[in-house]
Amino acid sequence: MQNYSSKLFENAVNQIAKLPSIGRRTAIRLALHLLKQSKEDVAVFTSAITAMKEEIFYCNTCRNISDSEECEICRNPKRNASLVCVVQDIRDVIAIENTNAYQGVYHVLGGVISPMHGIGISELNIQSLFDRLQQQTVAELVLALPSTTEGDTTAYYLFKHIQTMECKVKVTTLARGVSVGDELEYTDELTLSRSLHNRVDFESSIMHK
Repeated sequence: MQNYSSKLFENAVNQIAKLPSIGRRTAIRLALHLLKQSKEDVAVFTSAITAMKEEIFYCNTCRNISDSEECEICRNPKRNASLVCVVQDIRDVIAIENTNAYQGVYHVLGGVISPMHGIGISELNIQSLFDRLQQQTVAELVLALPSTTEGDTTAYYLFKHIQTMECKVKVTTLARGVSVGDELEYTDELTLSRSLHNRVDFESSIMHK
């Protein structure tokens, strides 16, 4: 147990240490760094965090983060609205956008089906995806989910359900440049770009597994 000469400092360290991948030592360094900054700089920092939490929207169409009810990607008339890329979370949108290789739109599930972690269909943005396919003209749905057991299970569920729907949509998936077990956010931009460009028919990808 570490001892601090200031309870205020200790409280700040405790809060910073709650952030993902931030250990106790890193939290102390960050708290000391903030302590050395001017009041104005710290106020700008805390204001940005507060504004993000209180004012950010989740896009009504794709569930991506946005500064308004509809995100910039969905609003952009230059994007191909008939090409929808289904991803696990917002980090994957950022990773794909960084490749500059995709000009369609997205649908963010908010996770993948994982009974072990208590995540079922109702916890994800799955029904809104099915509603979107019924209400909009979608020519191709790209399943860009992680190459994990949970990701594959989710992709298979989506594919089988879409087959029962009246809408006629081509379902594809990323080419296997993305290694098995990998998350998209950790895939380098060139590999991810090639996997997007060389995407394959989802049913064919199942048969080759």
